[in-house]
Amino acid sequence: MRFKIGNGLIPLNLLTWALIAIILFLPHHILRFVLGIPFLLFIPGYSLTTAFFTKKEGISGIERVVLSFGLSIAIVPLMVLILNYTPSGIRLEPILYLVASFILITSIIAWLRQRRLAELERFTIQFRMAIPSLGKGIWDKVLSIMLVIIFLGALVTIGYVIATPKVAETFTEFYLLGPEGEAANYPEELMVGGEGRVTVGIINHEGREVRYRVEIVIGNKKSVEVGPIALSDEQKWEGDVSIVPEVAGENRKVEFLLYIDGEVKPFLEPLYLSVDVSE
Repeated sequence: MRFKIGNGLIPLNLLTWALIAIILFLPHHILRFVLGIPFLLFIPGYSLTTAFFTKKEGISGIERVVLSFGLSIAIVPLMVLILNYTPSGIRLEPILYLVASFILITSIIAWLRQRRLAELERFTIQFRMAIPSLGKGIWDKVLSIMLVIIFLGALVTIGYVIATPKVAETFTEFYLLGPEGEAANYPEELMVGGEGRVTVGIINHEGREVRYRVEIVIGNKKSVEVGPIALSDEQKWEGDVSIVPEVAGENRKVEFLLYIDGEVKPFLEPLYLSVDVSE
């Protein structure tokens, strides 16, 4: 019994857009990995191969499959390299949409080219269902099946590594600078009611937008509050803040506390200065 499914590009495009829907709405579903492997390692090269080789003659089925894998392995990294020089950068969504668009465009080209051919000349995929013979040559068949399983296992491993890259460490930089914009020459001596100035810096590496708030505490009493400061990922903020002590004393501790997203406990260990305050 034989089954024909045309050149296979329609179901592959449906799988591509199904993958996009799964990533957007079910980001941790196992189908993300199942569909992501052929999406990266086979479908882009297959759609391009089909656009070039629209006839039955020209290349064999095995050559078409091998060429599809080879082209995919070459095309996808090239797309990632191109994205690296665009404002969107190398992120999941731009890669997803760019590869999906490439598959769709090359599929349309393949469809337009095949329309010019007679139906019998067009490349089509056929499946033949038959009970395999277990007579002569069984060990050759077992060896072939084992090689196919090993090959598919290698593809699954590569696809999993690509689809689940190691998540980069997230953190926030929180620092103080003196009047000259360097980590030196901080105020050490002040008068009661006098003003010292430092620059507070924050750099967001949390992988998301964060709202920060800074409190300056002098001798266990809040003196100044700055914020909220909304920073997107990799965004930097620096601002001048005033230190105005109200009580005299030696080695008065000036603390700088950083909070995020409305939390009541400091997000990081406080930064502090020690200031001598005179009357």
